[in-house]
Amino acid sequence: MGTALITIKIMPESPDTNLEEIRKSAEGIIDKEEGKNPTSETEPIAFGLNALKISFSRDETLDSDKMMEQIQNIEKISSAEIIDFRRAFG
Repeated sequence: MGTALITIKIMPESPDTNLEEIRKSAEGIIDKEEGKNPTSETEPIAFGLNALKISFSRDETLDSDKMMEQIQNIEKISSAEIIDFRRAFG
């Protein structure tokens, strides 16, 4: 059993969407699903639209489908996907 480092990219519905509210909701779900030490950053996409990227660690044997379904159901999110999943060493 190892630890995975996971990064999720969340796209809001519009440039006016409050990313801070989305971040708080997503980190709450991640915490509830046994994710640890979440960090977030914004990534400019185009025309004032920013994506939210959240990285965290989690047991690699846990199923991510339930967690992702909950994150995708957060209000004002266009899409959410895991963009990086790798085993942590050390």
